[in-house]
Amino acid sequence: MENKSTILPVVTEKPLAPSIQSVPRSETSGHTSQPSLEAKAVIILEKEPKKRFFARPWGPRQKVAVGALGFVWIALIALTIALPIYFTKTFGFAKDTDGYWQIPQPNEDSSYRSEANRPVFALMNFPDPGLIEHNGTWFAYGTNPRKRNADTIHVPVATSTNFVNWTLHEGYDALPNLGGWEKKVNHWAPDVIQRDDGKFVMYYSGEVKNWGSFHCVGVAVSNGTDPLGPYIPEDKPLACPHDLGGAIDPSPFRDADGTLYVVYKGDGNSIGHGGNCNNGKKPIVSVPILLQELKSDGVTTVGKPKKILDIDDTDGPLVEAPDLMRTDNGVYYLFFSSHCYTSLGYNVKYAHSTSIEGPYKRADRPLLQTADWDLLGPGGATVSADGKKIVFHANCGSHRCMYAGAIDIKADNTVVMSSLLGSESLTSTNSTVSSR
Repeated sequence: MENKSTILPVVTEKPLAPSIQSVPRSETSGHTSQPSLEAKAVIILEKEPKKRFFARPWGPRQKVAVGALGFVWIALIALTIALPIYFTKTFGFAKDTDGYWQIPQPNEDSSYRSEANRPVFALMNFPDPGLIEHNGTWFAYGTNPRKRNADTIHVPVATSTNFVNWTLHEGYDALPNLGGWEKKVNHWAPDVIQRDDGKFVMYYSGEVKNWGSFHCVGVAVSNGTDPLGPYIPEDKPLACPHDLGGAIDPSPFRDADGTLYVVYKGDGNSIGHGGNCNNGKKPIVSVPILLQELKSDGVTTVGKPKKILDIDDTDGPLVEAPDLMRTDNGVYYLFFSSHCYTSLGYNVKYAHSTSIEGPYKRADRPLLQTADWDLLGPGGATVSADGKKIVFHANCGSHRCMYAGAIDIKADNTVVMSSLLGSESLTSTNSTVSSR
């Protein structure tokens, strides 16, 4: 009997994933048996769903985590607000106070409304005047008339016999030769005092060689007993504090016991961080007024200088142009300028003390400020030894011109302007020029 096989139709279907049994042994060699994909799906479905960390209700761990995240979020917000404020205060610009003079002054002294107290114009282009009286003649010494010019006069001189009419000694240089430490340009704010042997000593600001445009205090002695000089400079500066940015604006002073001093500015704003007069951007640099004792020769220092004043919030970027005098009743007055000399905030301030080393109590109002008798940026003042007269400069067009005036020191230590030589000061406003 013949056997016949039945041919079944072939149905093409997508093959199922092979089970573990259908996989050749060579493919599973060395491995434990694995469940099929279908089995994995069943296992997954049969497992209990995993609880998310922040699913509610929260347990202790979730509450701690949420609290920590909230703290971090609040801290970030606080830093976002605080950091700009901190960096602005630390590295931003200081408050601009140049316009203080525009604020009405309560209880303004009536002397500022008196035309009789108006200072008189004395000299064109004569900034930072120093002052001395000798044998009935007044001598004023000024900053060099042309900046950064090696051919200009280093120290110009003017004289007067009545403090109203001044004569510029045109072409005359009281400091024709310079010390080996200084450049030929930019000599500022000279002032003079007479020592016991009859000679005169000049103190001035000179620009130092091999140190950029920084200045130090120089000293020179007259070759005779004439305050006109000429003056012969010392080979080394009298004061040159590199850590303070140098020194400028020296002014000599003789105390009641005969001790000589020189007071000057530590030029801190020259090493400031920018802004107004290079010290308007924080952190603000100290700009001290320093007092240096001297031997009777006027050129030899005694001990170290002592700080008697520094800038405060009312001074803008600096204080400078210090000048000392003492009244008969033993009160010391320190006159100085604040704010940048290029601004209308420049002024003449003062402070008083019963000790030459301070502390000095500042006056509430500057002695002179912009708008007083139509002056613009008055400053750089020197007061006579008797405390009755004053010279200073104020802006006049493109120059700084010298003005002369009188002052009155009151019993309450207030200093105000007063009438200079009566009516003569109101009619005489011209200076003259002569050759020596």
